[in-house]
Amino acid sequence: MLLENIKLALSGLLANKLRTFLTMLGIIIGIASVITIMNVADAMKNSTMSQMGDMGVNNISFYMNQKPDPDTGEYSENIREMKDKDYFSPEMLRDVKDHFKGRVSGISLSKSIADAKIENGKKYANVSIEGLNEEGIKNKKLTIISGRNITAKEQEDGRRVALVSDRLANNLFDGDTGKALGKQLEAVLENKYYNYTIVGVYEYVESPGGGYSAKVSQKDLRTGLYIPLSCAVKQTRKGELYENFDVIAATGEDQGSLATEIMEYLNTKYYGNNDAYEAYGYSMKEEIKSMESMLNTQTYAFMAVGAISLLVGGIGVMNIMVVSITERTKEIGTRKALGATNGYIRLQFITEAIVICLIGGILGIITGELFGFIASKFLGASGSASVSGIILCVLFSMVFGVFFGFYPANKAARLNPIEALRYE
Repeated sequence: MLLENIKLALSGLLANKLRTFLTMLGIIIGIASVITIMNVADAMKNSTMSQMGDMGVNNISFYMNQKPDPDTGEYSENIREMKDKDYFSPEMLRDVKDHFKGRVSGISLSKSIADAKIENGKKYANVSIEGLNEEGIKNKKLTIISGRNITAKEQEDGRRVALVSDRLANNLFDGDTGKALGKQLEAVLENKYYNYTIVGVYEYVESPGGGYSAKVSQKDLRTGLYIPLSCAVKQTRKGELYENFDVIAATGEDQGSLATEIMEYLNTKYYGNNDAYEAYGYSMKEEIKSMESMLNTQTYAFMAVGAISLLVGGIGVMNIMVVSITERTKEIGTRKALGATNGYIRLQFITEAIVICLIGGILGIITGELFGFIASKFLGASGSASVSGIILCVLFSMVFGVFFGFYPANKAARLNPIEALRYE
């Protein structure tokens, strides 16, 4: 019986192709909207998680934060400038590593030197010179495509060696990364000339969506020039004082708890008597969880908005089914006169509504995947609707068919066969 009803539904729909398509259009647009939103949301989520993950999922970041008033808990607008005593010192960092031995696998340090313009005749390249220790270089997750990384000996001796991007090699050495190796780069920092020898070339990776790089030409793009931290220390006024640092948690360690413990340890031992500043730390893993939760909430909100068009589409299905029943009143009367029960007539029209919504839902999924793919490409990140989400959309379409098809189907089932046969 079900198969027969499906055949009847399909024949009825094919008899009025344009009306059927227009009826389905609301369902197609509604499902396509939801699927597109799911694709775009997944692309945004992947992009954000990728960027945050690149910062190091096991990292706990610490930096200096203004200390609130102990009585009111409010922050002063006239905070004094930082003094040497406010910065993190090498002694503090060694103390943290020793005190939390076994729970901390390393401390990542960086020291920004300056932005500079490296010139080679008429050729030039913009760079940001930054000193990194071994853990800091690992955190950058650089892919060396020519040469080698900075060695431990070069870190220890503070040698003027550098890792440069392939974009710099394009600008200064006509794209020949091998030719760049061993070459000297000269930079002017605070009216002093510094030379760095290139030991490695890494692959520059643009952030998803372009970011800053999308606003400048490839020739003027500013990329990182990384030197040993000990070398950077010699070239800056603050020397071995740091505004921030990253703790790399040991495998299996709870980053949230460790962040809190280290923060309390530093503030109790070193910043208890500081009048303006204190240490603050947060776990990157906790940040990722928080961001993921926020993105999921946004996705559900957008999907709810998209589902409104489904409601409109469902009302359209109900409307066209009522019109269809009016047009087929005689047909219903004939079927009832030949012995069709109310339940059979009801099932016939509910089946027709389900078929309309199901076909519309499938077309909507295909359309949504297509638009979602195009939108994801524009965002520069891959995204896809989950299988469970697609299945839910199909089931939702069928439920809509039952819900919006029941009233007209019930109306058809309750028609008096004699009056139906007399209907003109």
